Amino acid sequence: MKYGICTLSLIPCREEPADASEMVSQLLFGEQYKILEERAKWCRIRAAYDKYESWIDRKQVVEISREQYDSLSKSKKVPCTMDLVSVVKNSTDNTLLPILLGSTLPNWANGKAEVDDLCFEYDGLVFDEEKTRDKSELVENAFLYLQAPYVWGGRSPFGIDCSGFSQLVYKLSGKKLPRDAYQQADIGQTLSFVEEAEPGDLAFFDNSEGKITHVGILLEDNYIIHASGKVRIDRIDHQGIYNVDTKSYSHKLRLIKRIL
Repeated sequence: MKYGICTLSLIPCREEPADASEMVSQLLFGEQYKILEERAKWCRIRAAYDKYESWIDRKQVVEISREQYDSLSKSKKVPCTMDLVSVVKNSTDNTLLPILLGSTLPNWANGKAEVDDLCFEYDGLVFDEEKTRDKSELVENAFLYLQAPYVWGGRSPFGIDCSGFSQLVYKLSGKKLPRDAYQQADIGQTLSFVEEAEPGDLAFFDNSEGKITHVGILLEDNYIIHASGKVRIDRIDHQGIYNVDTKSYSHKLRLIKRIL
């Protein structure tokens, strides 16, 4: 088994080993992975954060040792927060690299993130990824992504899908969520009514076949923030999401979950 880490701003993760294949997720700076299969131009990986499997371009792979992978998996990693884009400096060649909201700073200490012989300097805001934060801050973090365009498989302020949005907002609040909406719906406490929900709870929506295909984060006064075309705020009731622009229901409510 081989192991790797993302040392770019982000790496697109694809369904199949081809540039034309759909992007199903993204790795952000500092996130590590296992290499499950190698081909001439592609590697099939399993992300350490959410166990999501996909293919990434071999040219974007940076390998680390098993010892480094285990150390990073056990350590308290620190994502950057508050700034949509921050910058780290590679101490080896003094180049600057933009990193996105929700990225991870591996082996963080004394203003530096280190992996093997790589060292990145960073002077932005940090916090403990494994320390659960106040639920009100979860809502504040959700607003950081407001107006971010919808991109299938996206996990950044420059393009994000509905479950990537909920996953990253919860990551910034110290709570791990699976990658896809239907997986996220399997955890937490189920609530019976919208009226029981608190800001920060998750609402899930299904299609005509009964499959959960959408997720959003509830706000006060029967509003919801979710990624649909862009990260936007709409009304929600017992039927589902009422799009304030089209003046029609866009998603049918299936269930509400409390995670924090």
